[in-house]
Parts: sequence; C-alpha cells; structure tokens
Amino acid sequence: MRTVTWNINSIRARTEQLLDVLKRLQPDVMLLQELKCTDAQFPTAEVQAAGYHCAVFGQKSFNGVALLSREPPTDVVRNISDGAEDLQARLIGATVRGVRFFGLYAPNGQSVGSEAFEYKLHWFTRLRRFLAQRHTPESKLLLCGDFNVAPEDLDVWDPRLFAGQTLFTDSEKRAWRELRDSLQLTDVFRALHPGLAQFTWWDYRLSGYAKNHGLRIDQVLTTPPLTALARASGVDLAARELKLPSDHAPLWADFDM
Repeated sequence: MRTVTWNINSIRARTEQLLDVLKRLQPDVMLLQELKCTDAQFPTAEVQAAGYHCAVFGQKSFNGVALLSREPPTDVVRNISDGAEDLQARLIGATVRGVRFFGLYAPNGQSVGSEAFEYKLHWFTRLRRFLAQRHTPESKLLLCGDFNVAPEDLDVWDPRLFAGQTLFTDSEKRAWRELRDSLQLTDVFRALHPGLAQFTWWDYRLSGYAKNHGLRIDQVLTTPPLTALARASGVDLAARELKLPSDHAPLWADFDM
C-alpha cells in the first residue's frame, strides 16, 4: 500500500500537476492540503477519471484538505469534532482497507507570540486529545500532512538561522512530540532515513529550491501496527520540476499490506 501526502497550494491552479503525480506515484491513498477551494470547486471529475474516489473538506480561498483513494473511503470525518467552534478546514479522516487515515493541514502560526501562534499550539492540543479519545497505539492509524513543524535540527537547512522562529520553536516541537507520543506514533521517513537531511518545502523567494534551503514540515506518522509494515519512504522531487510547482513536494510511504 502506498500513501502520498502533498500540500498542493491551490488545487485549481495545479490540477494537471496532481494528475501527473497520481499517474507517476500510483498511490492507493493520497492526502492533499491547502486546496484553497470549496467542495464544489474541487476537480472531482478529473480525479475520478484517474481512478480515485474523493472525500473533500474545502474552504473558499484558504486551507482545505482532501483524501483520494482507489477504494471507497468510509466513516469520513471533517475537522476536529470536539465541540469547539472552528471554521478552518484543516483535518479529514476516513477508513480505507482497514486503516484509519487522517490528513491534516496544521496552522502556520505566523509569528511567535501572536494570536495565530497561540491558535496553532491549541490546535495541536485539540488534535491530540481528539485522536487519543478515539484510538489507541494498537489501532491501525496513519496521520500525515503538512504539520508546519520541523521536528529536529536535521529538518532545517540552517538550524542556527531558524532557532526561535515559527515552525522551529521549542513550543511547536514540543506540541508535535506530545502528539506523536500520545499514540506511540513513528515518523516513518525519519525512522527509515535517520541521518538524511531531505526537505519537503522550499520558500519560493530567494531561489530556495535551487539552493536546497528548505524544511521538512510534511510527515507521515503511524501507530506500531503500521510502523512494523513500513518498508520505504521518499520525497517526490520530480513534482518540483513541473510547470507552476507547489512550494511543497509530495512525500510517499510504502507499507507491506
């Protein structure tokens, strides 16, 4: 089983790129982030023609997540269902082939100490509690997407430059670790490539991709039953060579199932 996660950064601008990635990587399940479109604006017909079912949680102009799967997804949920009022479309979940998938687009946080930064930390707490109330480490659970957190020094091109900055603060990394540890999740790419500095996002400005000045803020996290089945993971850099590329590259992970 192959899972792909990708912050596409406007699906209406990059439908052709999505179809290219689907054709090349042949995922069984794909999680998309930052759709920047409503459900009605999602290119459902094109994706279905490529052989995929669609579960979409869109938002006009901002945010938005989707799950694409070869088999029909079941028990679809949209957003963190904890009773809190939240109009931001950042989480989608569904079951495919006996695995519970969640795709997320975590808040960016903007600047340290801002209202948006506090929202981000609270959002991680809400997500952790939401998942822990419904799942255990024994569940077959896969959580992936754009976490907007680089967990360790190896995940940023210059740790000294990013020290204390949004995406790499101690409080953000702590929130990420608490989420990971709450269900004994494993960061699949890092587990398979413990010493590899491979990024998934590069700033459009100042030739970030050409210089490989990037961050690894996209991850695939799995509970122990799935971690035991993980056999390969990588970043699809070819997607960054396409016309009008996203600032993120797709991250894939393969499982023996």
